[in-house]
Amino acid sequence: MLETAVKGLLVGFLVSSPMGPINMLTIQRTLNRGRWHGFVSGLGAMLSDITYALITIIGLSFISDFLSENEKILQIAGSIILFFFGIGVFKSNPLRKWTSSYIPEETRYIKDFLSSFLLTFSNIAIVLILIGLYARFNFNPAEQGLHAVLAGMAGFTTAAILWWFSLTTLVSHLRKRIRRNGLIYLNRIIGTVFMIIGIGGIVLSVFPKLYTV
Repeated sequence: MLETAVKGLLVGFLVSSPMGPINMLTIQRTLNRGRWHGFVSGLGAMLSDITYALITIIGLSFISDFLSENEKILQIAGSIILFFFGIGVFKSNPLRKWTSSYIPEETRYIKDFLSSFLLTFSNIAIVLILIGLYARFNFNPAEQGLHAVLAGMAGFTTAAILWWFSLTTLVSHLRKRIRRNGLIYLNRIIGTVFMIIGIGGIVLSVFPKLYTV
């Protein structure tokens, strides 16, 4: 049981920590809106990762068939979401309502959570990463029963929460040292990254032969 939980902890950390688009988005929201908005965004990504982790545990063969049959549609849909989200980030002005006493609307937390969840969930490549990590750490709690699955997922969730809490806390402390105008450039950089990823995903999905060019 303890070994399974530790393996889940390692897998959860390795899935959450790479500095990809979601980590960049979480950093941006921490800088623009505050620590808890960034943390809630991280929790949205965590829920998506947990969902994929559970699905992968339950049935690798089913997931493999489903992804292979719908791979192009899912990739195009996810890429379109990334592209339009990138446009929104690029055009946003982080200096608007920037005051030390500004308190964001509570409903924004829900928006942050859901948008982060959907963006993370659109990246089906996480399944391949999970399969590789499961094989690397011999992590297959389903063979040991429900109690092992719960232990593994408890470790996975703990690692993810610790990661997002630590990241947003660190960025929040550094926030005061960052010039306000720098947030505009950060928005544009992150928005451009999202748009490039979106366009690239659409092009490579429609023209798969470009992979070999």
